[in-house]
Amino acid sequence: MLMLLAFGVLLQEILANAQDENLTNIKNIPEVPLYSYKSINVPEEHIPYFLHNNRHIATVCKQDSHCPYKKYLKNLKSCWGYERSCKPEYRFGYPVCDYVEMGWANDIETAQQIFWKQADFGYVKERLDEMKTHCKPIAKGDSSLACSRYLQHCRATNLYIDLRTIKRNHDRFKEDFLQEGQIGGHCNFDSQAFMAEGQRKSPLQSWFAELQTYTPLSFRPIEDGKCDIIIEKPTYFMKLDAGVNMYHHFCDFVNLYITQHINNSFSADVNIVMWDTSSYGYGDLFSETWKAFTDYHIIHLKTYDSKRVCFKEAVFSLLPRMRYGLFYNTPLISGCHGTGLFRAFSQHVLHRLNITQEGPKDGKIRITILARSTDYRKILNQNELVNALKTVSVFEVKVVDYKYKELEFSEQLRITHNSDIFIGMHGAGLTHLLFLPDWAVVFELYNCEDERCYLDLARLRGIRYITWQKKNKVFPQDQGHHPTLGEHPKFTNYSFDVEEFMYLVLLAADHVSQHSKWPFRVKHDEF
Repeated sequence: MLMLLAFGVLLQEILANAQDENLTNIKNIPEVPLYSYKSINVPEEHIPYFLHNNRHIATVCKQDSHCPYKKYLKNLKSCWGYERSCKPEYRFGYPVCDYVEMGWANDIETAQQIFWKQADFGYVKERLDEMKTHCKPIAKGDSSLACSRYLQHCRATNLYIDLRTIKRNHDRFKEDFLQEGQIGGHCNFDSQAFMAEGQRKSPLQSWFAELQTYTPLSFRPIEDGKCDIIIEKPTYFMKLDAGVNMYHHFCDFVNLYITQHINNSFSADVNIVMWDTSSYGYGDLFSETWKAFTDYHIIHLKTYDSKRVCFKEAVFSLLPRMRYGLFYNTPLISGCHGTGLFRAFSQHVLHRLNITQEGPKDGKIRITILARSTDYRKILNQNELVNALKTVSVFEVKVVDYKYKELEFSEQLRITHNSDIFIGMHGAGLTHLLFLPDWAVVFELYNCEDERCYLDLARLRGIRYITWQKKNKVFPQDQGHHPTLGEHPKFTNYSFDVEEFMYLVLLAADHVSQHSKWPFRVKHDEF
């Protein structure tokens, strides 16, 4: 009996020790984060705005000891500006207007509101407010189609596209590419309201030509096995402008970024499909930029030829040359500058491409001169101007030629972002101004009588713009020789008065040194 009792005590002790050991092992198992926070991958400044619009992630973060964003949970009022719940005082930014342009507005407040709607997050709000469902799902598994006005942007679910019998030629945006029944979904389609949106039918202004044959199908494409390929990942369709010209191609990227805001998703785990009805490839000198938007290679539409393809989630991106779109030929009210939208775009791209600010430098102003190796708009006395700059001890001067074959685009961006004054002749290379730091100045050495292009782009980005004013101190090589238009100021080369050039650069340096975000602010008379 005593032996049984002793055995029972021993057994209890063994079990207790084993239980303690298991508890110790459980404690040693590392906790797993409740969410993949790395996938958010937006600039630190954007985190509170992201959490405001993704409350489910904020809730998980609150419960998760591994969440790196807990400091932002105390105040989730920060908002971009387009949200229904957004109060003006918590917006990401708001433009500044220095004066009122009569004919546009009667007071500063109205001018600010107009500019915000034209080119800031107010533009996003208007696109959101326009969204209309044209094809409504009736049951689970059905399709849907919703678009903004004029079909400038659309969202579709369970989208069916039949590319088995299509014909390609040299036309990049063939309007009758898809016929009835070759694109559509299983949903209740309001054909009359849909066809009324075709007023701006044009390749880079609307998706009307591509969607005009959208057909309400009698079958559910995915559930009924009508797809040769099913694309699970969200897919962005884009019609691209000129990939060899930075100004035009960045209209594509800006509009893709705006589209992400409309869809409240900045995930890079998406496909981007280039909608091109030709059989040609696409020249892209800025392809590194796609890394800011997708983890994968760009897909050409012709990849899916001869197949029936079904997209579980499809987005038709805003387009680069829309009437009153951004930023090609956008009519802007004068006197206003600084949009949160373009500042956020700049930050987003720089963050995703891992371009960092290596300054500013105390006691130095970093000046970058963009040289041109093209036939026209070269600076004939460039060496003389550079030598003059080097006589000022605080100027750190760099001359660059952004040749895509010799300098990777990411390296170009690194140089630009680490410039305090960026100088160049009129040309697409000045689009780099989008990625200058907030305190910088862009100096369009000569605008060649195209006065609004880069002035307006600088206003959108919110940086100071200056250009040559005294025509008697700029010396064209000749009258210019356009291939068809004859004399033209963009088709010649120029020399510049050194003294006037230095005066303008010193004005730019003074602006940099006085900017609120310049950490080494100096008195006005230092330069």
